[in-house]
Amino acid sequence: MNLTICFYSLILLVAATLSAPAVAADAAYPTRPIRLLVPFAPGGGSDTTARILTPKLHEAMGQAWVVDNRGGAGGNLAAEIVVKANPDGYTIFLGFNTVLTVNPTLYKLPFSMEKDLLPVTLLATAQYILVLHPSVAASNLKEFIALAQQKPGGFNYSSGGRGTPLHLAAELFSKRAGVKMTHVAYKGGGPAATALLSGEVQVLFGSIASSLPHVKSGRLKAIATTGARRSKVALDLPTMMELGFTGFDVGSWYAFLVPAHTPPAIVRRLRDESLKVVAMPDVQRALSRQGLEPETSTPQELAARIKSETATWAQVIKEAGIKGE
Repeated sequence: MNLTICFYSLILLVAATLSAPAVAADAAYPTRPIRLLVPFAPGGGSDTTARILTPKLHEAMGQAWVVDNRGGAGGNLAAEIVVKANPDGYTIFLGFNTVLTVNPTLYKLPFSMEKDLLPVTLLATAQYILVLHPSVAASNLKEFIALAQQKPGGFNYSSGGRGTPLHLAAELFSKRAGVKMTHVAYKGGGPAATALLSGEVQVLFGSIASSLPHVKSGRLKAIATTGARRSKVALDLPTMMELGFTGFDVGSWYAFLVPAHTPPAIVRRLRDESLKVVAMPDVQRALSRQGLEPETSTPQELAARIKSETATWAQVIKEAGIKGE
């Protein structure tokens, strides 16, 4: 009996000894700089968001956060680097919703966005605004839908390219409203907005931050926003959901994700520090200037969001016959 007790005690001692380094490593995390993979080139919204957050995360965690811009393949290149990295908390992905929820349908990927990336937290969201050229004889959504139904294909809408968020938002609207519009793709959101201002196209689902100044000057006509609640910077505008489009919660968002199998203690530390940083007043002001609303989540909530939006966009892409570029 004593020999049996000693044997099991020895097993427990060995198990505790083997697991101690891993536990200690998690507790000490981080001990070196953290690399943040950004899926697009410097100067865009993803890069700006990263550079708002990383200095504060450096201060909070005592280690530098190095922004690594890896544009290419619609954001898939950066995601794949993270997927293949060691799951030790030193390689983080600044996920953009299109990369995570649209690309799995548009591209044949050698990995799974849903299974190979582990959600940490949502960081910020930005809804869109439906704007019209002043020449369109409609002052609200009901009137515009009636006009569009009378002229199938008669209204052109612009986007920053096939498969981009603004393209998909317009396709989802067309499907839900029972209208047919003609898509005109431009190389980026800036040219797409310029096309609307010049009258080359008549419709755009655009950025609230860049569209509102033109609405206030009378160069564009605002109809509705696309979030679950009214935008803080456009409270007088109704949402698509208020106007009868149930579940039409469409926009851009950013989140942190890490390689699958990253230890739970590290995920918790990353999430805890991220929530503190996003709650800082100066960070919130900086995000607001970019048209972003700070918003965080649990890993489970973020995972559910990715799964739901992936299914939504897969159906839209299939029905609209959209192909990756």
